[in-house]
Amino acid sequence: MMLLAIALFLVLAACLSFLLIPRILVIAFRKRLFDLLDERKDHVGIVPRLGGISFYPIIFFCFAFCEAFMAFLFGRETTLLSSSELFMQVSLLFCGMILLFLIGIADDLVGVRYWKKFLGQFVVAAFFPLSGLYFNGFYGLFGIEAVSPWIGIPFTAIFVVFITNAINLIDGIDGLASGLCIVAFSILGIFSLVWHAWIWALLSFVTVGVLIPFFYFNVFGRADRCRKIFMGDTGSLTLGYLLSFLVISCAMYDEASFQTPNNIIIAFSPLLVPAFDVVRVVFYRFRHRKPLFLPDRNHIHHKFLAMGFSHRQSMVLILCMSALFVVLNIVTVRFLSITLVFLADIALWITLNLWFDWLIASRKPSMLET
Repeated sequence: MMLLAIALFLVLAACLSFLLIPRILVIAFRKRLFDLLDERKDHVGIVPRLGGISFYPIIFFCFAFCEAFMAFLFGRETTLLSSSELFMQVSLLFCGMILLFLIGIADDLVGVRYWKKFLGQFVVAAFFPLSGLYFNGFYGLFGIEAVSPWIGIPFTAIFVVFITNAINLIDGIDGLASGLCIVAFSILGIFSLVWHAWIWALLSFVTVGVLIPFFYFNVFGRADRCRKIFMGDTGSLTLGYLLSFLVISCAMYDEASFQTPNNIIIAFSPLLVPAFDVVRVVFYRFRHRKPLFLPDRNHIHHKFLAMGFSHRQSMVLILCMSALFVVLNIVTVRFLSITLVFLADIALWITLNLWFDWLIASRKPSMLET
């Protein structure tokens, strides 16, 4: 029954998103709310960046409707939020999402200073420990098992802000952030289905349903026909926050739950590409004494563009990279410790980036010749 309900609400979320996005486009063009072109932007034409406005309302509506639907059919005791602990966690999740939703709208419309966005992100990151959700163990990663709340709670807040910004910063070409999020939410949804964590599966697949129509308009919509849209900070902040919530939910150790070391590394795998890219970019800016919080053109998608790939080719290749990390981790975690798997991920990422740098350097002479 739960599988049918999750499938039903995935379809409902997709239909609502497909109906809502064209109406957002109409409002954006009437009010002239566009993504301004500058030296960092590669798109052509005027494109609204308010697609993320549709994410939070649809996710909240579908989740609440499913909860009411289950209560109507089977009684209150069989609903997804039958325990007070889950009710607190989900309630604070949606409270945090609405705050980031408002911050994102303000940033997309008038701009918000980065330190104000960081402050807001740390505030909403504190909601998870308040609900009892935080990293309380690392399952032997680098020899660390259980950790005290004094370490786990601050680490949780930093992790939430880190992942939220990683999704925000990777949103640089059409379909990339939404495609990576579709992969991540799908993996987390399947993970939750296997272990009968129905509430997390519902959140994951409803978000996939929301993102599929947006992906279509973002990648295949044409700016000259007023059918193209970006998610903006409203969307990327919302998605990053929800992703961090689901990963922490999977990673929090509980003897009565389904968590195992193998499953935890798999849950983190879809986030490796945006997370590693943020670390690399920050390290590059620090090493070259550039401002850490000012945007540049040194992200992974910029490397693919510099190698001569088109926007769509770059997006597909980076999604394949993300899928590669997931598949390799699923296979290797059966034979290696999670520490070795994580170190192998780092080694693979460094190797790929060195190869990309070599390809870019070897391409420049030929460009000069032509």
